[in-house]
Amino acid sequence: MIKAQGLFDDFEGWQEGYGAFTFGYSALGRVVDYIKNQEQHHRKVSSLEEYVLLLNEFGVNYDPRYLL
Repeated sequence: MIKAQGLFDDFEGWQEGYGAFTFGYSALGRVVDYIKNQEQHHRKVSSLEEYVLLLNEFGVNYDPRYLL
């Protein structure tokens, strides 16, 4: 959908493994801004660190052995 609607010109697709979390429509602007600034954001916080934070925030049980 992101690619089909041209929301991000340089979007090539997701990496092989990924997680998806839903947010309410009221958060749309923040989510879009996050995606646009994701590269800069991950200079401060790694993708893995952020993923673990999201898993914990959303109460998802996970086995750390499967986190790369």
